[in-house]
Amino acid sequence: MNREHHYRVDVAWLGNRGTGTSGYRDYGRTSEVTAAGKHPIDASADRTFHGEADRWNPEEFLLAALAECHMLSFLHVAVKHGVVVTDYRDEAEGTMEQQGDGGRFTSVTLRPVVTTAAPVDPEEFAAMHHEASEVCFIANSVNFPVRHEPTAVVDAG
Repeated sequence: MNREHHYRVDVAWLGNRGTGTSGYRDYGRTSEVTAAGKHPIDASADRTFHGEADRWNPEEFLLAALAECHMLSFLHVAVKHGVVVTDYRDEAEGTMEQQGDGGRFTSVTLRPVVTTAAPVDPEEFAAMHHEASEVCFIANSVNFPVRHEPTAVVDAG
């Protein structure tokens, strides 16, 4: 059974400095991303593309979406496998190649460090990450490889 889920965000450009897009350097790249009932997110282009370094950029949003989706998928898979996760952290990295005025992501590597209440067999741990990748909606929506370099840690407490 196929079910559709619909999402909505609003993006408002805040970079009109009085002359709009009269020239490439005449406008700001700042924006605000909002969704009903949620805190607004300050966004911009990457600093390389004349954005503000202290705001989230689209490339970071994509990387965060992939890391967050994998984490949530893995937590679901852990429950199915009877594995108790007590902590999960990821230091994700992505590579984007610029081609003229455009470009594309060529790869993302997720490096989750997963702490569990009891040891997990390394083969099962790897299979769980593979299963999480298979059910991650965002990873299934991109056309570049999303690699995983997971680390297992056993909770010492």
